[in-house]
Order: sequence, then C-alpha cells, then structure tokens
Amino acid sequence: MIELPKDLRIESRKKLPDDLRFLVEKYPRETWEGHANIGDMARFWLQRHDMFRELSGMLQKSVGDYREGLLQPPEFARWFAPRLRFFLQQLHGHHEVEDLHYFPVFARAEPRLQRGFDILDSDHHVIHDALERNGETARAFLMALQQDDDAKRFAADAYADENARLIEMLTRHLYDEEDIIIPLMLDRGEESLTG
Repeated sequence: MIELPKDLRIESRKKLPDDLRFLVEKYPRETWEGHANIGDMARFWLQRHDMFRELSGMLQKSVGDYREGLLQPPEFARWFAPRLRFFLQQLHGHHEVEDLHYFPVFARAEPRLQRGFDILDSDHHVIHDALERNGETARAFLMALQQDDDAKRFAADAYADENARLIEMLTRHLYDEEDIIIPLMLDRGEESLTG
C-alpha cells in the first residue's frame, strides 16, 4: 500500500484530485445510463455499489430503530446479525476481486489513472480495517443485548459511532471509484478492458 498525503486519504478526502477527473468530465454521471458503451459489467458494478449503499443504510436504520425502542433486542438481533454478516462478507469479497484483478487491468489500460487506483487500493486497506472494527463492535453489541440496560446502551452507541465512520468512508470510496472506473469503461468499451 502506498502512503498517501492526508488530503487524499479516505478519512479526509472530499473529492478526487482534478488530474484524475479527466474521464468523468468527458463522461459525466448523467450520461452514463444512456451511453452506447454502458454494458453488463458497468451495470453490475453500479448495482453492487447500490446494494452496499442500501444495505449500509438499512443497517444504520435498524440500529437507530433499536436505540429509539422501536425494535426489541431479540427482534433486532435476528434481523441485524445475518444482514451485517452478508454486508461485511460481500464488501470484503468485492474489494478483493477489484484489488487482485480489475484495478491492475484498468491501470494498464489507462496509465494516467494509476494514482487513482493507488488511492482506491489505499481506501480498501483502510476500509478493511474499519470492517474488522465494525464486526468486532457489532459482536460486542449483540452480546450486550443479553446484559443490563446500561451495557446495551453503551454497546449500541459504540456500534453506531463505528458504523457511521465506516459508512462515511464507504460512501466517499464508492463515489470516487465509480468516477474513475465507469468513465474508463465508457471510453474504452468493456470488451477492451476484460478481453
């Protein structure tokens, strides 16, 4: 993993640097869906990202509902645990495939984006650590559901804080990754990148 300057790290980055935005400026988001080169891979990529956004929102909402007393501990745990496990596993697998296969192929196809893929790779390492913390905090939260009200409240607050940090980083990462990858697919055509 390459050490990034603070302003490019996922924890503090507000947007991609201008020199990495040349393709998204050529192919802005509002043109993606109707573009002749939008294919199954780009659609699948966007669908996976939308799934991660939706699941993270559902998990966040469920914790909020629990904290507001709208879900009782057993009901919350039955709903929350399998969805969190699915979310964490799927996100880890998605990043692994990107790091090992897609990012190297895409960087070779457009060397001017190498720094962008380095940024995305760095994001994956930071997000991986956040996923580990999220899982640990969630386990502690689920175990605390068997304890007294103070333990439940403390564990719910700790998980909500950890989850909010993860979602903030994930949201930034997914958006930036799309701004690098989807325009590249549109520019080159999927077949030239995967063939």
